[in-house]
Amino acid sequence: MKRLWNACGIAFSMYSAIPMPQVAWTPENMRYAFCFFPLVGAVIGGVVYGWLWLCQALEIGAVLTAAVATALPVLLSGGIHLDGFCDTVDALASHAPTARKLEILSDPHTGAFAVMGCCLYLLLTFALWHELPHQPWLSAIVSVGFALSRALSGLAVVSFRCAKTSGLAAAFANAVQQKWQVSFVLFCWIWALAFGMLRLSLVAGGTCLLAVLVVFCYYKRCANIHFGGITGDLAGYFLQLGELGMLAAAVLAGRFLE
Repeated sequence: MKRLWNACGIAFSMYSAIPMPQVAWTPENMRYAFCFFPLVGAVIGGVVYGWLWLCQALEIGAVLTAAVATALPVLLSGGIHLDGFCDTVDALASHAPTARKLEILSDPHTGAFAVMGCCLYLLLTFALWHELPHQPWLSAIVSVGFALSRALSGLAVVSFRCAKTSGLAAAFANAVQQKWQVSFVLFCWIWALAFGMLRLSLVAGGTCLLAVLVVFCYYKRCANIHFGGITGDLAGYFLQLGELGMLAAAVLAGRFLE
């Protein structure tokens, strides 16, 4: 039981800004960390849903509602996934050979394409939150997506080929000795979350699931072609695009169902 608690603590310490007790980052404690990765998304999604509910109850303006909804996932995650998104945008924009792209991912400096990509991402996210119809079931679907994107991201790290032998993705992947166990838990997360989204709305939930699966397939193809496998930065790139895709799908489905 202590091992699972330590794994949960590592997942929250690594992938969120939520204060957690200090846990030793040993391979034994890291082994099941990805099993709790979707739980981080569930907490973030719960906070976002609570904010949207509060805005509707207090009749807070659409601009402030969208601005805070855009900021909350970044603040609660510590920006770790957005950082990976920016690094990946820089690497892809270089059109350099694979080895050079991997070097750019490891470069701590921020390039012009990363800044432009980040600004465009946040702008689109804000606009989509602003356009999302004020329906509790639709807000719930989008909130569930924060957990689903992390379940898929964790499954990719455990299952896909890593581009490097070092780095966060490789460290967590190597710590997982019985990968089928972690994969099974993540598959259970995925099926449960997908079922919940479909129960909330067959059309909107199905549209969001289709969107994130399209992004997931693109992520795998992009990682293999341009980088020779996945990295921690690429995992963040997928997570951000997956959440943006689900939000866009929810907006489209919500407008169709109105």
